[in-house]
Amino acid sequence: MQDDADNSADVDAEKHKAKMQKIKAARDRMKEDRQGEKGLIIVHTGPGKGKSSSGFGMILRSIAHGMPCAVVQFIKGGWDTGERRLLTENFGELCQFHAMGEGFTWETQDKSRDIAAAARGWEKAKDLIRDPEIRMVLLDEINIALRYDYLDLQEVLDFLRDEKPEMTHVVLTGRNAKPELIELADLVTEMTLVKHPFRAGIKAQAGVEF
Repeated sequence: MQDDADNSADVDAEKHKAKMQKIKAARDRMKEDRQGEKGLIIVHTGPGKGKSSSGFGMILRSIAHGMPCAVVQFIKGGWDTGERRLLTENFGELCQFHAMGEGFTWETQDKSRDIAAAARGWEKAKDLIRDPEIRMVLLDEINIALRYDYLDLQEVLDFLRDEKPEMTHVVLTGRNAKPELIELADLVTEMTLVKHPFRAGIKAQAGVEF
């Protein structure tokens, strides 16, 4: 009986090895066909948590590779967030950080003020994206500014399509991304909300939300 079990395990191992060899060969062929590089337009949207977190993860990867990068926040203003502390206090030589917003729209309750803040943020974003030394720019929560028409969508699309340097990555976060932006983007991820502690009466907490 033990010999039969050993033989069966050997057969399973050989089948697994053969299957993995086929998968590896297919993956190697895919890699050979994909040798090009370009600066990507990346959109993180959807109602789920993790859009900004994913964007900041990319910023940290850029820093780890010694790639100059920048962040422009379109909604958060003077918030003392963990990502802001980390980047400004430890990686200021590689990552510029600009918090241009003045808070959520229901807090400011002043549309003209929100539009002006968004416009300042966009002007700063354009300067950073045009800078040939900067390899990645995170436009955090710009989708919210676009959703409320604080920025001209067509201007943003035209700039990203026509003026973004070829090798610069631009990451745009925020729920309700405009369909036209999704169409333009190279990489789009939609975060899906399954469960959130806020609905159970748990407030936003340091290290999780900010």
